[in-house]
Amino acid sequence: MLSLITDPSFYLVAIPAVLLVGLAKGGLGGAMGFLGVPLMALVISPVQAAAILLPILVLMDMVSLWSWRGYYDRPTLAIVLPGALFGIGIGWLTATLVTGDMVRLVLGVVTLLFVARWLYSTVAGSGQASTHNVPVGMFWGTVSGFTSFVAHAGGPPYQVYTLPLRFDPKLYTGTSVIYFSVVNAVKLIPYFALGQFDAVNLGTSLALLPFAPLATLAGAYVVKRMRAEIFYPLAYATVFVVALKLLWDGVSALTG
Repeated sequence: MLSLITDPSFYLVAIPAVLLVGLAKGGLGGAMGFLGVPLMALVISPVQAAAILLPILVLMDMVSLWSWRGYYDRPTLAIVLPGALFGIGIGWLTATLVTGDMVRLVLGVVTLLFVARWLYSTVAGSGQASTHNVPVGMFWGTVSGFTSFVAHAGGPPYQVYTLPLRFDPKLYTGTSVIYFSVVNAVKLIPYFALGQFDAVNLGTSLALLPFAPLATLAGAYVVKRMRAEIFYPLAYATVFVVALKLLWDGVSALTG
């Protein structure tokens, strides 16, 4: 029989967390999507927060797939998705060995270097679109799948490969939606096998579900009306915020 968390303080942070993640899933992306688990982890454990959020993410993915139907880049998905599935497998096999804090620390450093490279290319006037590179794309897909499994932080590695391609915002967002829909759906299997979906977590996820589609549709509405000149600086700025948050969480936990 399903039950749920009854502490009112949990819902004071959980509802805003779901709304922020929904806006990100709708296409705004960046720091808002990453803040979901950290916000909920203020009142419950990060592991439980991730387990509660995953079914909600899957529902948001379904809404996003409908909102962004017809927008996707097939070569990108063909390159990064196999790597992501491999990364999820690595995360499953090493679930008892690697902590989320270790992943956040490394991920924060890599992401900051990524943003620094973009800033340099922009100032130097060499910010041209990259072309596909299969080994590089599969590598970052693997890192994304692994960090998504361990810490629900698969966005930055994915963006390291895809943002420099400089797609139209609609094409970029639609491709990202398909990618993370597959990743989150596949993650359900190992999360279930590891016993993360107990009656309390599933019941709490169900209580928070109504907030998910509204926020996701709102995010899609905004991005579909946003110019590339605004979208990409905003995307990189939010990735920078994510990097700082990842570094702070990783260093604080490992040195505290």
